[in-house]
Amino acid sequence: MNHADYPALFLDADASSNQYQTKFLRLIRGEYLMLFLASVFSMSLFGGVFYYVIYAGVFFTGLVILLSRAQSKPEQWWYRCRALAESVKTLTWRYMMHATPFEENTTKAKEQFRDELHEMFRQNKETAKQISDDWSGNDQISKAMGDVRGMSRADRMAYYLRHRVDEQRNWYKRKSKTNRKCAQRWVWVSGIAYVLAGGMVLTRIALPDWQFWPIEPLIVLAAVVVGWMQIKKFNELAAAYTVAAHEIGMIRPKADAVRNGSDFSEFVNDAEMAFSREHTLWIARQSD
Repeated sequence: MNHADYPALFLDADASSNQYQTKFLRLIRGEYLMLFLASVFSMSLFGGVFYYVIYAGVFFTGLVILLSRAQSKPEQWWYRCRALAESVKTLTWRYMMHATPFEENTTKAKEQFRDELHEMFRQNKETAKQISDDWSGNDQISKAMGDVRGMSRADRMAYYLRHRVDEQRNWYKRKSKTNRKCAQRWVWVSGIAYVLAGGMVLTRIALPDWQFWPIEPLIVLAAVVVGWMQIKKFNELAAAYTVAAHEIGMIRPKADAVRNGSDFSEFVNDAEMAFSREHTLWIARQSD
């Protein structure tokens, strides 16, 4: 199923989550950039009033960015909008697969789905105020959702395994690999900064008259890398995503035991509960 075929509430919450994530990371990068520039200015490469006015401006700019982030709390809305989006996605797959509580005929299931969606919206009203309205004109129950729901149980099973279970597993595997590579890359960057700074300190012994050693910027760079790794939590997420991929891999064989609609409903709900649990833990880790 295409991204645009999900309910309008999911699309808006998903778009808002991505926007708040982008805003948060941009503000963090802005703060780090100001700290790095301040360390460069601290070398007193030049003199004069204009130089020190710009130097002070760097600190004030960093303060504005800090206050903007503290006031708007983009990371908080990023997590909340993501949680809402994933909750709607889970509800959507349960609806399409005839899983509990959507086993009834299509008319009653639609009413139940709208009721569940409305209750979810009501419980997340503060978050709902923060989401965009870019997709508000879309249907909450798309034609594609109805087409999938109208498939035979065997076809729904195949569709669910391919487009939900396997996609989730592959997503976690890709994310685990990416985070592990990012962690290694940033460790190298930090290590190089340490080596260069240490080398320059020793070089000063041989060249004591040379005043412009970029040791402070390198120290700040190393600190920035450590801070960035803490924010992104590359190693922690790599491990968590690996565990999630393995858990989903153990869930998939349970499909072989499905013999009837009740078994399939239980299988879908168990799978969705696992997906939700992993996402909830991710949200909790990000909120620490």
